[in-house]
Amino acid sequence: MDEQIGKLRWHCRRGMKELDLLTLGYLEQHYPAAPAEDQRAFADLLELQDPQLMSYMVGRETPTDAATRRVVDIMRTLIHS
Repeated sequence: MDEQIGKLRWHCRRGMKELDLLTLGYLEQHYPAAPAEDQRAFADLLELQDPQLMSYMVGRETPTDAATRRVVDIMRTLIHS
């Protein structure tokens, strides 16, 4: 699990500081206790290009997959905390 977390932490390093904070925030605060489906959705989100991920974070677009939508909703709460 530690190796997987390390790989995800590396993928959380984005081109935008705001995305770094949101992805790392989710990884540290929510990922360990998240259901496997949500963990996979988070890993998939990290594969997206920054503009697409930012579009989800600011609400311009909404993911169609339910697990991805849950993860994005949680990440969006980190904006306000």
